[in-house]
Amino acid sequence: MKITEHIKKANGKTLFSFEIIPPKKGKSIQELYNNIDPLMEFNPPFIDVTTSREEYVYVEKEGLLDRKMTRMRPGTVGICAAIKHKYDVDTVPHVLCGGFTKEETEYLLVDCHYLGIENVMALRGDAMSHQKYFEASKGGHQYAKELVAQIQNLNCGKYLHDVIEADNCADFCIGVAGYPEKHLEAPSLQSDLKRLKEKVDAGADYVVTQMFFDNNKYFQFVDAAKKAGINVPIIPGIKPLAVKRHLQLLPQVFRIDIPEPLINAVESCKNNKDVRQVGIEFAIQQSKELLAAGVPVLHYYSMGKSDNIQAIAKELF
Repeated sequence: MKITEHIKKANGKTLFSFEIIPPKKGKSIQELYNNIDPLMEFNPPFIDVTTSREEYVYVEKEGLLDRKMTRMRPGTVGICAAIKHKYDVDTVPHVLCGGFTKEETEYLLVDCHYLGIENVMALRGDAMSHQKYFEASKGGHQYAKELVAQIQNLNCGKYLHDVIEADNCADFCIGVAGYPEKHLEAPSLQSDLKRLKEKVDAGADYVVTQMFFDNNKYFQFVDAAKKAGINVPIIPGIKPLAVKRHLQLLPQVFRIDIPEPLINAVESCKNNKDVRQVGIEFAIQQSKELLAAGVPVLHYYSMGKSDNIQAIAKELF
């Protein structure tokens, strides 16, 4: 079922969902299942599965270091299929511009269609570690709106190069990212909203926000989006703080603000176990306010661990 259909079927009730990260190559999928199992009691209608782009590794060869490109966390579509089969829940694979050609994207989407996966999250992705700014892969997309347009074309039976006559079209529900505190590369929030509007106009069906810790910024973002003509569901993304270094890491990587009361509470913690509890308690209060406001879904970034998400969900669902 499509995400938009789940939201409509809920008839105003807020749904619970979460995002997981594929295990690294050589790791068992069972560890992933162990973190999903405790969250299934809250009846998530869908689970997002991230995609990692390629990266460089250095391999010693005849006394010299040889640079090779690899993906440390492949298998997004396979994991989506496995979760869908094991738990009978819809899955949402993340599809990136970065690291993929248009042809590779088409192959991935065709595989999703064959597997009965009806939802995809279309993202530009990050720059590689050695790049100062994002650079499109040769033969790939530069912007998420272009990726959305390709997926929408496939929904209409239009494949690349116009060499196929489709008699069985895909019908993907397309999600995109939104940024309540603007994308780190955007010159202003208003210009960032224009980019979001372009993605929606290209065919995006819903928006999931980047993490935020100040609900007012989410509410203001939703109001501004509506005024800009963006009328699709906007799902808040929530990340509970878990370790003290998040105070520096999250603002640095995502260009987001952390409220002073949360900063003070974390700084007073003696260890990361205490920080994790503070993060849980703050996320519960944050979620309760969003729940009272009638958001369509509370979507949690689990980062591969579920104990804190489970503790939060127990208080809400």
